[in-house]
Amino acid sequence: MKEIGSKIWAPQLKQMKQRGEKIVMLTAYDALMARLLDEAGVDVLLVGDSLGMVLLGYDTTLPVTMDAMVYHTAAVSRGTSRALVVADMPFLSYQTGADDAVRNAGRFLQQGGAGAVKIEGPAFETVRRLVDTGIPVMGHLGLLPQSVNQLGGFRKQAKCEDEAMQLIEDAKQLEQAGAFSMVLESIPDELGRMVSEAIGVPTIGIGAGPDCDGQVLVAHDALGLTPDPAPSFVKRYAHLGEEIVKAAQAYAEDVRKGQFPQR
Repeated sequence: MKEIGSKIWAPQLKQMKQRGEKIVMLTAYDALMARLLDEAGVDVLLVGDSLGMVLLGYDTTLPVTMDAMVYHTAAVSRGTSRALVVADMPFLSYQTGADDAVRNAGRFLQQGGAGAVKIEGPAFETVRRLVDTGIPVMGHLGLLPQSVNQLGGFRKQAKCEDEAMQLIEDAKQLEQAGAFSMVLESIPDELGRMVSEAIGVPTIGIGAGPDCDGQVLVAHDALGLTPDPAPSFVKRYAHLGEEIVKAAQAYAEDVRKGQFPQR
């Protein structure tokens, strides 16, 4: 674990790749979780639009708005002292043009306190425009949750050779456009290795195999707060959901028996 208090900035992730240090990334949506994960030494906290599914009960990430994302990003930033905070650009916040992308990404840095933003897909010109504006950008290739309707569900991507070669080319172009790192989601393990070797910026895998330069999980999945079944690539490091249910049941029993509060 790095010394707590040594702030991580976007350029440091590339240095970590060059040194062979694995990058640790988890999602966070509020100040409390951010403080705990930051204290644990997590390198990057992603304020994912996955909050729509994890916290808000939606079936996809598509309903999540810019206002909601800025609100949660600001909360995470307030709870973080060391980790790099990366904010997801939600659906229709950047697809409508570079000017909209700059305006919305700027809100994440100016109002949300983020250190970078993340954009899904091969949006090379948008990435270039944001980087030229001074906004660090993390890319995202493979399974793109904001394109779930076009993809026909949350399925592993780039399983055939042509799609794999295209993904490698997209990764190279994202690097050339100025992305400082990129998430690779739900692709074959071997492709994760190939992309990681083909580019100079770090890859952060989620269901993309062990050879990526780092890994990310939804924290609520890793902590056992989300219901089963979990995605196949998830490892449960705790079962806090079960503990919360037990604690609430014990509290309810004490109240109903008149045992809490004590006289």
